[in-house]
Amino acid sequence: MNPQSYRELVVELAQTDAQALSDILLELGALSVTLEDAHADTLDEKPLFGEPGYEPTQVAWQLSRLSVLIAGSDEAALLLSAAANQLGLTSLPPYQVREVPQQDWVQLTQAQFEPIPIGQRIWVVPSWHALPPSAPEDALLLALDPGLAFGTGSHPTTRLCMEWLEATVTAGHTVLDYGCGSGILAILAKKCGAAHVVGIDIDPQAIAAARRNSEQNQADVLYHLPDEAQPAQFDLVIANILANPLKQMASRLCANIRPGGQLALSGILEHQVDELIPYYAPWLKLSVWRAAEGWVCLTGQRLPADHL
Repeated sequence: MNPQSYRELVVELAQTDAQALSDILLELGALSVTLEDAHADTLDEKPLFGEPGYEPTQVAWQLSRLSVLIAGSDEAALLLSAAANQLGLTSLPPYQVREVPQQDWVQLTQAQFEPIPIGQRIWVVPSWHALPPSAPEDALLLALDPGLAFGTGSHPTTRLCMEWLEATVTAGHTVLDYGCGSGILAILAKKCGAAHVVGIDIDPQAIAAARRNSEQNQADVLYHLPDEAQPAQFDLVIANILANPLKQMASRLCANIRPGGQLALSGILEHQVDELIPYYAPWLKLSVWRAAEGWVCLTGQRLPADHL
């Protein structure tokens, strides 16, 4: 008997129709449907809930890509036509069909996530891998599996922030990671010698994931939603978010930095730097610390209290 074969139907259409079409395709027998930004992995990619700020607001993408897994015996065009008719579309959206080869899906997924070296000593290693022999004896190991929360070290902004923490954190520092996602930056700060680390995120799922990751890495980090966090000042504050929310959050972030403490911001494209810097001018002078693949990390030292 031949093993079960599969096909992938890829459809691009307006986000206003994408979720409904996804539901209908599943009702008609699709095995799975993945919905993502049609501009994913480009500089035009947009987060589903808009750019994160104090509270998430769903704005969705202008153009969505549906990746639909169907049995090899199913006719993709007929399935899409039936779904489009139910949705009331007057014509079929553009689509492509490709054969999906037989594979060990667990092995394939794991193979996509190899250990990642970052900076001088940092290694981000999935749980199914051992620390590579090439790692230095004093390597800073972060055991981290891909999951729901953002942050595995693969994105340039995450790497920039990790390199800054490695270069900046010293024993005894207190650190705030605002927009902590998976907790990767907070965990690294602890492994670099920080005495006290706090992570804040607006997403309860991210908080839960960060707590699991910290436990796995034996890193003592406190995580809170924004309204749960107690007012405090830190030696170092880091925020890897996006430019627009970083503008909105300037006063809040700077209030968390002790006079003489340092701030690092990322999630910023090179062309956004000049527009963002003035928002922080009342508290500190930001400058580009490092850039990678069109993204930058900005850093600055908070002015002494008598200069504010």
